[in-house]
Amino acid sequence: MRYRVPRTAVLSVAVALVAGALVLLVGLTRGAEYQGRVSLLATPAAADGAPYGEVVSLALPALVELARSPSVLQAAAPVSGYAPDELAGHVSVELVPASGLARLSVRAATPERAAAAATALGKAMIDADLLAPAAKLRTLDPRPDVVTVAPDAALVLGLALVGAVAAGLATAAARRLTPGGAGPGPVRRALAAAGVRRPVAVLREDDPAAADRLAVLCRAAGRPVRVLPVAPELAETAAKLAAGLPDEPGDGASVVAVTPAGRQQAELTAAVGVLPADAVLVAVVLA
Repeated sequence: MRYRVPRTAVLSVAVALVAGALVLLVGLTRGAEYQGRVSLLATPAAADGAPYGEVVSLALPALVELARSPSVLQAAAPVSGYAPDELAGHVSVELVPASGLARLSVRAATPERAAAAATALGKAMIDADLLAPAAKLRTLDPRPDVVTVAPDAALVLGLALVGAVAAGLATAAARRLTPGGAGPGPVRRALAAAGVRRPVAVLREDDPAAADRLAVLCRAAGRPVRVLPVAPELAETAAKLAAGLPDEPGDGASVVAVTPAGRQQAELTAAVGVLPADAVLVAVVLA
């Protein structure tokens, strides 16, 4: 017995794979970005100067704004590869609480530019002498730390997985709300093309109430039941449906057509169009 994979599952997996692949492609083909970081430490300027702790606690938060001031950005822009206005969006300052320490980070397109820009920015902030006369800034390390920040393979992979799952679930939900992607519309048009003008019930195979509704329709027709698969691969589904339907006596036939769910219903038109005159189509089942 051959197992038929539901079309909704196949379509959902295909959409999920495409969505995940697109996220991976976009994420991994982004231009590389590097971050250079220097640490600036506030130290007392003189033993008998102004209160060091008070000045540092009040003035150190101003380093965040100082790092984006026009004069400081102008000093670092030539080595960063950005204009001063653009560089402002690539600069960040992190203050370490109760330490007098500030970490200055600059992002750039190459590791050399990131390191040079961080160094130039740190030097410009030291030259600004914001904490005078009580304290002064100095760099902790002779060279800035440089790390790769984009593309982040782990982050991109995670986003791709999330995007794939979301796309697959959305596709499955959409297919569930509109079975076959188009509802009964294509079936109605196929029946009209075959010359069937009266109303015909359209049911889904996976509907729990489908068997009971078919049984009621067949009893009402009062004719022997014939379940007709419009395609060879639907023969097994048709046999299962026929086994659960009542065996009515009489002449002619009550026909239940089994057709694949979808927009293309040419096989249904062909099968219904050649039914004998004493056959009555009572329902179409979407498998």
